[in-house]
Amino acid sequence: MQNEYDVIIIGGSYAGLSAALSLGRALKNVLIIDGGKPCNWQTPHSHNFLTQDGQTPKAISDVAKSQVLAYKNVTLIEDFAISGKKTADGFEIATLKGNAFYAQKLIFASGIKDQFPAIKGFGDCWGISVIHCPYCHGYEVRHQKTGLLGNGEQAFEFAKLLWNWTKDLTLFTNGNCILTDEQRENLSDKGINIVEKEIKEVVHENGQMEHLIFADGSTEALTALYAKIKFGQHSNIPQQLGCEFTEAGLIQTDHFQKTTVDGIYACGDNTSMMRSVANAVYSGNMAGAMVSKELIAAEIKREALES
Repeated sequence: MQNEYDVIIIGGSYAGLSAALSLGRALKNVLIIDGGKPCNWQTPHSHNFLTQDGQTPKAISDVAKSQVLAYKNVTLIEDFAISGKKTADGFEIATLKGNAFYAQKLIFASGIKDQFPAIKGFGDCWGISVIHCPYCHGYEVRHQKTGLLGNGEQAFEFAKLLWNWTKDLTLFTNGNCILTDEQRENLSDKGINIVEKEIKEVVHENGQMEHLIFADGSTEALTALYAKIKFGQHSNIPQQLGCEFTEAGLIQTDHFQKTTVDGIYACGDNTSMMRSVANAVYSGNMAGAMVSKELIAAEIKREALES
């Protein structure tokens, strides 16, 4: 297998595959390095993505891979990129399996790692009945008994949004509530209850939650629980290479998905709070197109200098 490419894409889920499709159609030689376990691997259905609403994430990914890899100038390997460094002509990426690859440009579509709270059963339900986005999952649990795990300003605003999908909504602060009196009153006026008890466990059957158990032994039945949880970058290579990050911990990019380091682009969940398949595909498409544009411009410049 060759080890020199025009572009290396780290991450082969929706954003990475979308970037590869743009680049493949632009006649560029592309390597996708993918670890094989996207963050939504246990989510049963993907929604709010035109033409694929209700499909499984794997089904969407399988079709995408078959279409992208039909371009012979695009290669996908299952490996994990562990380090990167700048070279005279671009970048070198080293992998867990001991390979080294070189490219003029890098695209990070490496996603993020969710950091679950210390609540038994929470991770088992993540993406199934413990959910992050009403636009992705809200319709399926509309008008049902629903919870929101959170506290403070972000939870207050999120609760008001979720009230559109269900009026049977409870805010679980998992400890002392830090909302203001005005915020409490605002939620109360909408019939949104606040429970401050510490959550010990999410009781479920194959990821479908049945009820919460609190530290005092009491329980509360729920169909779904929304949660905004902490996350970290799935790859530390952007940091190694000097990319800047936002206050939220996302890779900082411009409107064309370009990072603060020349030659490096990023797309998908590692750059945006809008965690959706549609957004990943859009940002990957943009990154691929902009990288190909840079490569074409550089090639024209070289030919002009040589003539």
